[in-house]
Amino acid sequence: MVAGGEEEDAGQRRPWAFAAMAGSVLGAGLQLQQRELSSLGVYAAMALGALAALWVLQRRRHRGGRATGLLALVLGAVLAFGAAGARSVVYADGALDPAIEGRDLQVVGVVAQMPQRGEGALRFRLDVESARWVGKEAQSPAPSAWPTKIALGWYAENTGLWGRPQRTETQGPVPSVPSVPAELHAGERWRMTVRLRAPHGNLNPHGFDYELLMWEQDVRAAGYVRTGSNDAAPERLGMTWQHPIERAREWVRDAVFERVADKRSAGVVAALITGDQSAIDRADWDVFRATGVAHLMSISGLHITMFAWLAAALVGALWRRSTRCMLWWPAPHVALVGGVLLAALYALFSGWGVPSQRTVSMLATLALLRFTGRRWPAPNLWLCTCAVVVALDPWALTQAGFWLSFVAVGVLFATDPGESPAGRTSFVVRLLRMLREQWAVTLALAPLTLLLFQQVSLVGLLANTFAIPWVTLVVTPLAMLGVAIPPLWDVAAWAVQGLGAFLQWLAGWPLATVSTGAPPAWLALCGVAGGVLLAMRLPLAMRVLGLPLLLSALLWQPARPATGEFDLLAADVGQGNAVLVRTAHHALLYDTGPRYSLESDAGLRVLVPLLRALDVRLDTVVLSHRDADHTGGAPAVLATQPQAALRSSIEDGNPLQQLRHSDRCVAGQRWEWDGVRFEFLHPLAADYDRASKPNAISCVLRIDNGRASVLLAGDIERDQESALVARDPGLRADVLLAPHHGSKTSSSALLLDTLKPRIALVQAGYRNRFGHPADEVRKRYEARGIALVDSPHCGAIGWQSSSPAAWTCERLVARRYWQHVPH
Repeated sequence: MVAGGEEEDAGQRRPWAFAAMAGSVLGAGLQLQQRELSSLGVYAAMALGALAALWVLQRRRHRGGRATGLLALVLGAVLAFGAAGARSVVYADGALDPAIEGRDLQVVGVVAQMPQRGEGALRFRLDVESARWVGKEAQSPAPSAWPTKIALGWYAENTGLWGRPQRTETQGPVPSVPSVPAELHAGERWRMTVRLRAPHGNLNPHGFDYELLMWEQDVRAAGYVRTGSNDAAPERLGMTWQHPIERAREWVRDAVFERVADKRSAGVVAALITGDQSAIDRADWDVFRATGVAHLMSISGLHITMFAWLAAALVGALWRRSTRCMLWWPAPHVALVGGVLLAALYALFSGWGVPSQRTVSMLATLALLRFTGRRWPAPNLWLCTCAVVVALDPWALTQAGFWLSFVAVGVLFATDPGESPAGRTSFVVRLLRMLREQWAVTLALAPLTLLLFQQVSLVGLLANTFAIPWVTLVVTPLAMLGVAIPPLWDVAAWAVQGLGAFLQWLAGWPLATVSTGAPPAWLALCGVAGGVLLAMRLPLAMRVLGLPLLLSALLWQPARPATGEFDLLAADVGQGNAVLVRTAHHALLYDTGPRYSLESDAGLRVLVPLLRALDVRLDTVVLSHRDADHTGGAPAVLATQPQAALRSSIEDGNPLQQLRHSDRCVAGQRWEWDGVRFEFLHPLAADYDRASKPNAISCVLRIDNGRASVLLAGDIERDQESALVARDPGLRADVLLAPHHGSKTSSSALLLDTLKPRIALVQAGYRNRFGHPADEVRKRYEARGIALVDSPHCGAIGWQSSSPAAWTCERLVARRYWQHVPH
């Protein structure tokens, strides 16, 4: 009893240890804010020095006071800062050599993850074993260093994703249905010709950081498989014993899709077993987010905990069947170890996401404490688990799942009423407690959800009350047991269909979701604190204090231009145009960016989240012309902005006309918003009849407030530029959206000499196949002292009429060390 009590009190006798844990999370978070990395020696000195100081502190063996706790906090922060920084330096040393970018390279490697098959495309990761040049450079020495992990796309012919569809007079038109790439599986060794580039993603305010994802997964290059007529055909060299877990995940996923007829239900079942969230249909994700149950459709703590409980029960039951085993080691201990180990295997099988890491760490910590006789308070256990996850993966702090998981668990700890005096509770009491806990988590996470996703489900409490037990106790067990008994996958699919019908009904309710602008991080933290106060078991007078904190986050509104002023945000959408213009009370979107693939576009990936984060309600959408790099995101934008009017030069038979009727843009049309004038300068009404290609009838829009002006020129070329200047020789603009992305067929000297812009914006893709902006065009701007700002170097570009000579770059404002710097 005495020994046990001493062990139980060990955490209280060394509070500095928990201060050090808190400091380690803080230090890792601070290191992630660095814009540039220091040297490896600096980080190593910080980590080793802090570790030595903590060892000395541990040897003192006394309780310590506030000073000791503060010292431990600082030392823990320095240790984590140095450790994360050192790892980052090692990662950065493996960056792709710029000399390799854009050149054909023949590689031999092993498929490292189960491939993701889309419509006409196959995406996979390859562990590179060897590489050599091909083509004219085949006799050159092999590159001295090549990336060891690369992300590749293998695209079907005639998709136009990496090259323009080709046809000849004898071949006829391009087939409407692309051919499918070859079969490829995890663990196989392949030889293929690839073209690589550094991982470079779109960077926008509140947007997804693709470069961070590649950094965290240690992927050093991205590219595509070359399958042209002059390229050697990809060759399968055989199967290896590498990546057996990925091969098993792929087998199970494919088996589910082969077994279950309803592919949408099959996607959910496969995701619950393997963690492959891409298997779930995009429309289903929209429903899950609208009803607040998206966390259930990925491998979460609930799934891992439930699996651990079932595994422990099974292992314990089997162990008790042997008297000899019972005498060798007690069944409860064996069940505990077995449950944790099998849960860890399930987490690995499902992709080892942050929720899985958190849950396995917590289960392992609980098991270790039980074996050593310690019983830590819940907050200490929570902090220890958090520190372990961050130590293993410092960049987890940038993931929404990390914060949602740990804040939710923290809220449950903070609002836990403890055991009842009798030690046992009735079913009704347990049910009421579960509902109260769900309500507390929903309330506390609302401001955090707004910060991360700019959307909160008002039906989430009702949806989760039914969905959590249904998914956790019915769908997931059936899905997992289906690995051994495949017919159970059909039963699981029926359960998914029933849940889907219920969620679809909830999502159709008026005001099922509320969207608002993304509050600043400090305000979101205030909102979370307010939600926790309201949910805690405190006197009413203290709980009410959380209301203003919560409302301050929920009711926050992003700043808008003053009356008579306007601002502009050229979103980073890759090779395409998308420019948001805002006045004091109105907003216009000029073009909607490209379609990236048959499943993804700029509207879904960039513009819809951006508009939601900025709390923008569009009055008008302008589509300059019909090309896909200007209209690719239109369906997603129009679906989420039903009130927006549509103006464009697209023809009457264009499919977009079926989504929303479009009014033609014609020169001379003008209107005014909040003291800011808008006017179309091109095309003329007669141009629609004589234009030979869509570029010639691009809608050209001028925006002016008397002090500053902007010209959005679409894809007009020299002839249209000449006509524009001839109609208005006194035309001026402070900012010019470079015509045709800086193509050599546009940006004529006549146009530039007439407009005399201060700034020219180029929205183009990194290393795009068209070479935009062309060198001769760049020199033309430079010769006139015009600042040429392009999205590959700048990211999203911001400009305000109140400061017409200045602009902001998202890649500079939000610079972090893992972000790619184009050469």
